Amino acid sequence: MSLTSSLAIYFILWWLVLFAVLPFGNDSPHELDEEPGIGQAPSAPKDPRLGRKFLVTTVISAGIFAVFYTLMSLGILALDHIPFFKELKPYS
Repeated sequence: MSLTSSLAIYFILWWLVLFAVLPFGNDSPHELDEEPGIGQAPSAPKDPRLGRKFLVTTVISAGIFAVFYTLMSLGILALDHIPFFKELKPYS
């Protein structure tokens, strides 16, 4: 697997994990029975802690990518194992 494809796969995994991690640990003023600030939606998180979520996302994505890369390197997982990829052959 080339460096470019590895980075692309990691980037896609990182974004997928980020959107899975974002909702955890958020408390809105509505849930805390507080008044939202001026111009703030009642459902907006009070303290989203994005730095911590980015760090958690990076660690989880690195773990998933390490497993994926290991399986690809050992030949356990390959694109040839996906049934419809065999039918998608380039024109010759």
